[in-house]
Amino acid sequence: MSLIGTEVKPFVAQAYHNGDFIQVTEENMKGKWSVVCFYPADFTFVCPTELADLQKEYATLKDLGVEVYSVSTDTHFTHKAWHDHSEAISSIEYVMIGDPSQKISRNFEVLNEEEGLADRGTFIIDPDGVIQTVEINAGGIGRDASTLVNKIKAAQYVRKNPGEVCPAKWEEGGETLTPGLDLVGKI
Repeated sequence: MSLIGTEVKPFVAQAYHNGDFIQVTEENMKGKWSVVCFYPADFTFVCPTELADLQKEYATLKDLGVEVYSVSTDTHFTHKAWHDHSEAISSIEYVMIGDPSQKISRNFEVLNEEEGLADRGTFIIDPDGVIQTVEINAGGIGRDASTLVNKIKAAQYVRKNPGEVCPAKWEEGGETLTPGLDLVGKI
């Protein structure tokens, strides 16, 4: 069963954010757009490149009203240690959630049970707490955060403009489609 169109399941977790330990729940993901970015583990290889790339887009995402949450099955303590010792991770300003119980990873169906680690999953969640997009990559394939910005803009456009849809490679200000009988077979 797809997670698209489902509400984020309840959870309570500890996180590292801007020098502090904080508590995060699914309620934090309501009332605004959210991105949840799962990755396998701290102190690894592809993960810091992805999280640093996501940080480069963070200001743009914030301007779009989006909060970002990264999640791994490490603890919030490990996130702090990684933040303190990695040049790439030290710049991160978004919330880094610890999921040692693996509950959040299971809720989002990205837990690799055999390894006890999360797959590379990215979820866009609307202000109602409903999942609008899901992207899951194999462990060796890093993600490009710049494509996430366009997906957010498309999701926000579709929400504000019911009845319209964004075609492939849509960019803000581009043409949209209004599905209907008149378009069948003409695209």
